[in-house]
Amino acid sequence: MHTDSLPEREGKGKESVSLKQRTAQGLIWGGFSNGMVQLLGALFGIWLINILSPADYGKMAALVIFSNLASVLQESGFTAALANKQEPTHEEYNAVFWFNVLVGLGLYVVLFCASPLIAAFYGDPILCPLGRFAFLGFVAASFGTAQRAYLFGHLMVKQTSIMQMASITISNVIGICLAYAGFAYWGLAAQSLIYICSMTAFAWYFSPWRPTFPALPARMKNEKMKSEKYNSPESTEGLTALESKSYFSLFISSLSITLLPAWQMFGFSSKLLVNSLAFQLNNNAFGVLLNRFFPGGHVAGIYSNSRKWNDMAISTISGMVYGVAQPVLRESAHETRGAGLAGAFRKLLRFTCFVSFPCLFGLALIAEDFIVLLAGEKWHESAFLLSLLCVYGAFAPVVTLYSNLVVSRGRSTINMVIGLVNCAFVWGGIIMLHALGYELREMVVFYVVLNIAWLVAWQACARRLIGLRYRHALLDITPFLLFALGVMTACWWLTSSMPLSWFRMILRILLAVALYVGSLWLARAQILMESIDYIFKRKK
Repeated sequence: MHTDSLPEREGKGKESVSLKQRTAQGLIWGGFSNGMVQLLGALFGIWLINILSPADYGKMAALVIFSNLASVLQESGFTAALANKQEPTHEEYNAVFWFNVLVGLGLYVVLFCASPLIAAFYGDPILCPLGRFAFLGFVAASFGTAQRAYLFGHLMVKQTSIMQMASITISNVIGICLAYAGFAYWGLAAQSLIYICSMTAFAWYFSPWRPTFPALPARMKNEKMKSEKYNSPESTEGLTALESKSYFSLFISSLSITLLPAWQMFGFSSKLLVNSLAFQLNNNAFGVLLNRFFPGGHVAGIYSNSRKWNDMAISTISGMVYGVAQPVLRESAHETRGAGLAGAFRKLLRFTCFVSFPCLFGLALIAEDFIVLLAGEKWHESAFLLSLLCVYGAFAPVVTLYSNLVVSRGRSTINMVIGLVNCAFVWGGIIMLHALGYELREMVVFYVVLNIAWLVAWQACARRLIGLRYRHALLDITPFLLFALGVMTACWWLTSSMPLSWFRMILRILLAVALYVGSLWLARAQILMESIDYIFKRKK
């Protein structure tokens, strides 16, 4: 398939490479980066959960939704909006930077004042000072949104990888030290804040783009000079107030002009903003409702721990896909030969399923061994919840890919509607199940089934936008789903009589890898052959 050469900027050099090679490089670096980030997060996370209690994690789970919603409002979908443009200008990046900074500071003031109300809602006074400290994170993030958008839009995956690995190491080392020192949930809050500050600092280091202060247009400068020229020295009374008013008016006008490109993009990004808000409300529904339904934080902490490990696994694959999917799909939209956009999407879909299904189903297989052996018996309750969440987690990167397709086609309204309706079902379902007397397990089962079924809505969008038929999507998804389910079922059956132990966990991992790769090899799966071929060619 023919593709135009695209410029890629990495480090000090610049080279032109094909879209296919850029995709492969992005997937390789994205996979390595996300794998290392999640590995580091897992190692530090295991250390932390052996020190802290479920109630400590429950307190942070109560506040996460407020920080995440504020971060989404501050970012306002501009990262995707800039990435969706062919050649974003300095003025557009500058407008996004100042918009994010102003909104971030304003939101922090609002949440600072609202912290006592949040503490009263949960019935826990400590959440007031804890929240005011934790909410500083999205203020720090607001100073790096434009830089991260630059790295994302230019497929600078290598730099992003280094940035993430360094930040997670720094923040977790400090978090562990604080936990050992007895700061408990304060250590978790500090860990999160330091991670965001580090990400922002590294984004400034790697991105060559720099913001500029709002400048007065030449016409306004001339008007100001004329105004000062005709002010006689004798009539100085009230001059200071007049000058202050005049300068303030000029500043507001200048700022408005600087922010104009952001307002022009807001029609597109606002729909992504609403969708991201719905996504955060969806993901954090349990954190809010469990702390409200079950005071003390223990139940919320148990769920938070299982969700954390599931999200780490999802992020490894979703981050790899998200890092290249939207830029690749955007460029593929201009393809005039071959399968074009539909072909590029189907190939990304097969690769996502090829990686996601065995990884997440494999984590579900070893969940009990993993949680109990590494975290201790106090976290045993979260093992079964982790297995359930991994079933949904296997499909989550597929949803990410579909979402990127919709965004790449400029149809952010679709994203917004799907996200809002899904969010309404999640919150309504959990509240109803609690009212009927059901416990946490039944709530999690409902959440898993609903989010997997929601793929039908995403596929309907793909059919409308690029003509991808349900039959073709099933042909891309089903083989990897069946292979992964068959392999994990066989591994569980072969080892089910063995006691919980390190040996059983390692044996299950080795068996799963051997059976999955071996079965795909015997079936001559094209995606496996292409992956092996690419790896060996890279070595040569």
